[in-house]
Amino acid sequence: MIEWPVAAARAAGAGKIVVVDSAERPLEAALDGTVELAVQTEPRGTADAVKAAARHFDQDAPVVVINGDVPLINAETLRGLVQAHEHQGAGATMATTVLDDPRGYGRVVRAPDGTVERVVETKAPGDATELELHIREVNTGIFAFEAAALLSALDDVRGDNVQGELYLPDVLPIIRAHERSVLAHEISDPSETLGINDRSALAQVRAIAQRRIHERHMLAGVTIVDPAATVIDADVEIGADTVIAPFTSVLGSSQLGSGCAIGPHATLIDTAVHDRATIVHSYLKEAEVGEQANVGPFTYLRPGAVLRPRAKAGTFVEIKNSDIGAGSKVPHLSYIGDADIGEGTNLGASTITANYDGYRKHRTKIGARVKTSVDTTLIAPVSVGDDAYTAAGSVITDDVPAGALGVARARQSNVEGYAQRRQEREANPPKEGEKA
Repeated sequence: MIEWPVAAARAAGAGKIVVVDSAERPLEAALDGTVELAVQTEPRGTADAVKAAARHFDQDAPVVVINGDVPLINAETLRGLVQAHEHQGAGATMATTVLDDPRGYGRVVRAPDGTVERVVETKAPGDATELELHIREVNTGIFAFEAAALLSALDDVRGDNVQGELYLPDVLPIIRAHERSVLAHEISDPSETLGINDRSALAQVRAIAQRRIHERHMLAGVTIVDPAATVIDADVEIGADTVIAPFTSVLGSSQLGSGCAIGPHATLIDTAVHDRATIVHSYLKEAEVGEQANVGPFTYLRPGAVLRPRAKAGTFVEIKNSDIGAGSKVPHLSYIGDADIGEGTNLGASTITANYDGYRKHRTKIGARVKTSVDTTLIAPVSVGDDAYTAAGSVITDDVPAGALGVARARQSNVEGYAQRRQEREANPPKEGEKA
């Protein structure tokens, strides 16, 4: 959640981004190292949190304060706030919005000249009067300050409220008392300022964010058949004329080309899919699917799986850390792990590359235009040359030369009358001590 407002600040052109964390530093692991971290040793309120970051302020630049639980704020809104603040030369500018239901939010009390007089908190009974509770303009928790005015006012904030906290909006009347103007900059879209205090609010905000992501892709030419049944992460890239069918999730930094057909029931995580590829009823993680390749249904592509152009991974196929050559097919019921496969090869049903000997992994190399018959197991390390074949039911432990047929199975022998003899023996089992 903290990454979203950080990303908005960065996109708005912030020269420095400071995140205020608690003493345990739970946010530190989620930050990318490009922001500065300040620590609020005790949870004494928002004014105290800002004061903890004071040493990071640039005295010659405005200070913008954003709550960490408003992930829908966007860069354009932040730029508008700063521009309004600098244009008016205010000591402070508060971003406000008007809500139909303002419960839980601090109310903005305006002076007769339209500037901000103060903010009344409503977290606990007694914080606000009945008249103040009818105000619908609320504090969003987003401010632009002149650095010097903010620093001076922070020293004078007192915890004169039911909870005994140091509220950041309490700097506003202090700045006014120093004859500096405090302005309000209204945000027209209240959804940008939605805060998250529980899992219900998180779901509400997530739904809005997802709708924005869907709209961005659809306006760029992507067809999302059922947006309500589709999950797409913020960093995903999708080319025009790609169709996303229902019950599909495209996550992480996945990249989809143009003209693809994805889903239904497909999950892609950090996966690259090239133009005009098709993926249905499958799970892909850290994989690459080439142009016009075909995946599914019920395929599992694990990290390092690469399908070259026009390759196919079919029903109940699992591929891991393997390169499947252009036009090659792994149609069904196969496991391909740690293998390199040439172009135009066809692997029969239940082809297995046995890549682990109990101590280490080994690779299998299969050439171009190879045809393995059903139930072929290749015990790595092993190579199969170009244009070679394997016989059905073979366990290949030695290299198969180019153009050869690899046969590795015992010869069949039939025992005539076996069924009748077995029935007779079951009807008259040997007595104890007799040979069976």
